[in-house]
Amino acid sequence: MGIPVKLRKRILIFLFIPIISIIPYLTEDIYIRLASTILLLLYVGFIIFLRDSGQGPQFGEEPSDKDTDDEIEPDVQDKPVNSKNSFETDFGEDFKIISANKKLEVITADTYVPGKVTQQQNFFKPRDLKETFDRIATEVVPEEAGQDEQFGFVLEKILSVAKEAFMAHTAVFFWFNGKKEKLTLEKFISSSQDITKQKFDLENDILSKIIQNEEPELLTDITPNAETDVIRYYSLPQGIKSFVGVPLFFGKHISGILALDSKMADAFGIETIYSLGRIVRVISIIIGLFDEKFEDSKAEQRLKALLGILVGDKKFDNQTELFNTIENSVKTLIPWDAFTLVYFDASEKKFLSKRIVNKTSLKYIGENLQVELDGTLVGKTILTGTPVKIDDTSLREFKRYSPLEDVSFDGSFLAIPLVYDDQYYGALCFESLKKNLYHNSDVRFMKNASKIFSHIVFSYSSQNILKGLLSIDVETRALNYDNFMDRLASDLSKANSINIQGAITLIKIDDFIEQETLFENDPFPKVLKSVADVISEEMSDTTIFGRLDNKLFCVYFFNVSAKDVYLWAEKLRVKIARKPISVALKQTTFTISAGVASTDGKTDVEEVIRNAELALDKAISNGGNQVKSIN
Repeated sequence: MGIPVKLRKRILIFLFIPIISIIPYLTEDIYIRLASTILLLLYVGFIIFLRDSGQGPQFGEEPSDKDTDDEIEPDVQDKPVNSKNSFETDFGEDFKIISANKKLEVITADTYVPGKVTQQQNFFKPRDLKETFDRIATEVVPEEAGQDEQFGFVLEKILSVAKEAFMAHTAVFFWFNGKKEKLTLEKFISSSQDITKQKFDLENDILSKIIQNEEPELLTDITPNAETDVIRYYSLPQGIKSFVGVPLFFGKHISGILALDSKMADAFGIETIYSLGRIVRVISIIIGLFDEKFEDSKAEQRLKALLGILVGDKKFDNQTELFNTIENSVKTLIPWDAFTLVYFDASEKKFLSKRIVNKTSLKYIGENLQVELDGTLVGKTILTGTPVKIDDTSLREFKRYSPLEDVSFDGSFLAIPLVYDDQYYGALCFESLKKNLYHNSDVRFMKNASKIFSHIVFSYSSQNILKGLLSIDVETRALNYDNFMDRLASDLSKANSINIQGAITLIKIDDFIEQETLFENDPFPKVLKSVADVISEEMSDTTIFGRLDNKLFCVYFFNVSAKDVYLWAEKLRVKIARKPISVALKQTTFTISAGVASTDGKTDVEEVIRNAELALDKAISNGGNQVKSIN
């Protein structure tokens, strides 16, 4: 019977111990003795360590699974087992097999319980899990955000998901302008701070190849020397090793690029391209939904703005009301940062900037600036009756209104003429800080919409011309402002030349805000007519009666003292306050306030009116429904 293989190996291993122990006795060299002693200690310690660890193959054994039964002698196989889970080793020691769980888990008929199975949670759940998720999942879109801001919000979230899902360094989205063949960086989510919004011409870089070939591109190992030439949207080298980009199609045309990059080589593969393809498809659908929604909402806003001009009684008593109506209407027709209404002033026979609205802090023109017709954009649109559209005002020095203007805007400019029946009344001018903002569709719409504005301006101008030809106010039959002032100047001159006394009184209808809530329609026209009729009944041959403003009348008394005029005004006040006026099947009363001033020895019309206004202001400040006098 031979010695077992394992036992022979162990005998050989232990033979090294006496050999090493004899070496110090065979030499007198202190260094050899020291080395042999240290080696002996390490050798013995290593054997003890492997013996006590009980893990892996024993020292000297082959670390393979080739310990088959044919390597073990029959006497080893026939050794008795001490216990059920205990065995005797070659050195006479026992070891046990320890099981982690000796109980067999099985569901029987006795232990089966029907119902929902709950699995034990084996992941870490932070305390603020719900709060953090709710904050992310219910993030609010910025208030009053337009179409661009809303789409940018959605795109930013998609890029964030793509960056985290593919562990990218940067996720970036570009718009492609086919007409100008330019790429515009729209949004990016990056771990780098060296990216700014830029525009790129098509060259031979990786982004340009995606556009030119209309197919995805994948780079798995970008050399440091080629990084700045291949990746152009960084201002500084980043150490990018991998890049993947896919085209976005909208309306069967390439409209953008979605790209990822990484500082790791082979970070992306073909499966990444397929995944990004699904993402750009989602983005294209979102663009379609935004475009459809924006077109519908824009059409509704435009229709509402135009109907706001046409619905109801649009009666313009002065230029301010006309300009306010036009300004409110154009707010929602097209986007703009600055709006200018150029209007032809018949009295000065000039085109002037009558209404300026500047939403920015940049310098712009002021009101009542004369528009030069020669050499300016607005002059061009007025002379030709053709809209003028400038997509980029920074390309050259454009003069919009006048050679002397001081405008610091760079962006888009649009001027629409106001033309009715071959008569030019001015222009609507829009300016934006965004370049290429106004499209041909906007020009066509505004050209059609300007017909409504032109008709309104034409009607207002025609009414002013007709009123100028009349000497009386149509609503009250009193003299209009210009004719009354002329008559007053003449009578003052006559009275002064023959040394005759006189007086003037200003009569104003008191505000009736509380009464307005009682009626469905505006009660002012009936109140105005009733008050004017009462004043007319009290006139004589030596008085002149005129209407100076919407609620203001003036009466001049020739050869009458201021004291007598005061008594007359007080009598008039009581009469009007006691007279009921029927408005919308309801009876109510209204009051007036009056200011009286003497005209003795005075020929200056403005001075006389100013004295009467001081007395009137005093009466109104005391609560109204009073008469005050000033000498």
